[in-house]
Amino acid sequence: MWSPDEYMNRLYDRYDEVRSIAYKQPWQERKTEVRVRLLEAMGGATDAMAGADLKPVVLESVEMKDYIMERVAFTTTEDLRIPSYVLIPKRLEHKAPAVIAWHGHGYGSKEIVGLNPDGTADEGEPGIHKHFAVQLVRRGMVVLAPEIIGFGDRRLAADRGKDPRKSSSCFALASRLLLHGQTLAGLRIAEAMRSLDYLLSREEVDPERIGCMGFSGGGLIASLSAALDERIKAVVLCAFTSTSRGSLLAMNHCIDNYLPSILRYADLPELIGLIAPRALFVESGQEDPLFPVSSVLDALSVLERIYKEEDAAERLGADLFPGKHEISGRQGYDWLARRLRA
Repeated sequence: MWSPDEYMNRLYDRYDEVRSIAYKQPWQERKTEVRVRLLEAMGGATDAMAGADLKPVVLESVEMKDYIMERVAFTTTEDLRIPSYVLIPKRLEHKAPAVIAWHGHGYGSKEIVGLNPDGTADEGEPGIHKHFAVQLVRRGMVVLAPEIIGFGDRRLAADRGKDPRKSSSCFALASRLLLHGQTLAGLRIAEAMRSLDYLLSREEVDPERIGCMGFSGGGLIASLSAALDERIKAVVLCAFTSTSRGSLLAMNHCIDNYLPSILRYADLPELIGLIAPRALFVESGQEDPLFPVSSVLDALSVLERIYKEEDAAERLGADLFPGKHEISGRQGYDWLARRLRA
């Protein structure tokens, strides 16, 4: 056949057979290898960033009606600093729970804290991100909203003159990092761990009550950083949880979602399953064209098995809401606040 479709299907089936043998092992015996293979697939960025001085700086502080919004920056490695927003509830009397909020594709962290690309207040109808960092701080949690590398203010110079709503540097960064044996997903997850280091340095934050929430591509960062870093106690994933066959291999996604060789060892639900036995909540739109509901249900069945084996079935929750590729939060916001006892 001239078309490669059948080849791609058989390639997935071949490794699915290999994985099906591994799936017969108890999860407690298997999860260590899954974690090791995930680290290998990401490249070495996590090791390179360990121990760098954060050198945090507060760039701006604005008093909102019921919270303080700071613009901060901190170091991840010698050549990289992250601009981020920190949202702090007013009238805190004790150390508070905290959440790292990961935006999806769009114009960056401003999109989830209620700002337009130029930094002015977004007073119109919220888009698919629903200003979700604001929803979290209003439930009593300190929220860190980092700017993911490749978006908004962190695009390559060649992209910064373009409309940030329509332009990212994902493809250029991902393809060039491969030449150095790194992946864009690995770099972002390494920066997520450094973001957690920064969050824990804040005097307002209770280090025992840390969560994260990610939407779409931010769901990859939220899920895999939590899978690898047990300081994160509770996770909400929006519009991301699926099987590879049902989503990442079924249609064109941004290149930042792909990890080399990982399907030889584990599919996406098992990578997410590394979060267990810590708390996990999955939300997804029933009409999401990028992460179809059938694929979400397949992934949830795997996660339910893993959480049952971890004796933690009550720590897994889900909401398949009427909607498309968007944040809902109708259950996820309050679920996260309860899990972190905000």
